[in-house]
Amino acid sequence: MAERDTRPEGLAPVPVAPPDLKISPPSPLALAQKVDMEAKTTWNTRNLGPRLGADLFSAACAGTLVAPLVSIIDRSIMENASGRRGLGDCVRSCLKELFLRPHHVVFSKPFALIFALYGGTYLTANTLDTASSTVHNRPASEVTAGTAKFAASSAANIGICMYKDQVFARMFGPPGVSPRPVPALTYALFTLRDCMTIFASFNVPPRLGPWLNGRMGEELANKVSGLTVVQFAAPAMVQLASTPLHLLGLDVYNRPNAAATPVSWADRWRSVAKNWGISTMARICRIIPAYGVGGVVNRKVRLSLMDKMETAP
Repeated sequence: MAERDTRPEGLAPVPVAPPDLKISPPSPLALAQKVDMEAKTTWNTRNLGPRLGADLFSAACAGTLVAPLVSIIDRSIMENASGRRGLGDCVRSCLKELFLRPHHVVFSKPFALIFALYGGTYLTANTLDTASSTVHNRPASEVTAGTAKFAASSAANIGICMYKDQVFARMFGPPGVSPRPVPALTYALFTLRDCMTIFASFNVPPRLGPWLNGRMGEELANKVSGLTVVQFAAPAMVQLASTPLHLLGLDVYNRPNAAATPVSWADRWRSVAKNWGISTMARICRIIPAYGVGGVVNRKVRLSLMDKMETAP
C-alpha cells in the first residue's frame, strides 16, 4: 500500500539529497591553475608614474653625458670621409671649442641631435622594461632582453639616426657641393649598421653578462661585474664589422655614381679599406661612451631609482 502524504495541503515537497551524493574538494592542479591565471591577470601598477619618470630621468642622464663627445666624433668622421679636413684636425678643433666655449657645443644642433638619438633610444628601452614588468607582474627593476626590446630600441634608434645622419651629411659633406637627397642605399646601409649596434648594446649584455660572471674569479668579480664588462665590450667589438657599412654608406652619398663621373664598386671598397682602420678606432671611441658609459649610467641610475621605489612603504 502507498505511503500516505502527511504534509499540510498547499506546501511544496521538501527536496531530499540522494544518499550517495558526495561533494569532492578541488584538485591541487585546478587550484594551481587558478592561482596562475590570477597572477597572469594581475598587473604591477605600483608607483607606475614615478617609474616612468625614472625611465625618463635615467635616459636623460645618459644622453646628456654622451652627447658632447659623440657629437664631436660623429662630425669628425663625416668631415674626414668627405675630405673637408682630417679626422685628427677636426677632433682637436672641436675639443678646443668644447673646453673654451662649452655653451657653443651644448646649444648646437649636433649636440641636440645626439642627445635626442641616445636619450630617445634609452628611453624606449627603459619604458619597454617598465611595460613588461607591469604586464607580467614582475619587479620594477627587472630588465628584459628579448625580441620586443630589440625591435623597439632599433625602431627608435634607426628613426632618429636616419634624420641625424641626413643632417650631418649635409652639414659636414664635401665642400662646395650643395646638399642633395640621401640615397636609399645609404639609408639601408646605415639601418643595418644601427641594428648590429643595438643588438650588441641592449640584447647581448643581459644574456652574456651572467655567463661571464660565472667564469670570473672571485677577486675580479668583486671589482667589476660581467654585465658591465660586456656592456663596454660588445658594442665596441661590433664596430669592426659595422664600420665598413658606415663608410660605404657615406661614400655612396659623397660620390654618387653618375654618367659623367662613374664610380665602380672596386673604387668604393678601396676607399672603405683606406679609411677602415682609423674610422673603426674612432667609432669604437665613439661607441664606448655612447653605449658603454651611457648604457652603464642608464642602467645603474634606473636600477637605483627602481630599487628605492620597490622598498618604499
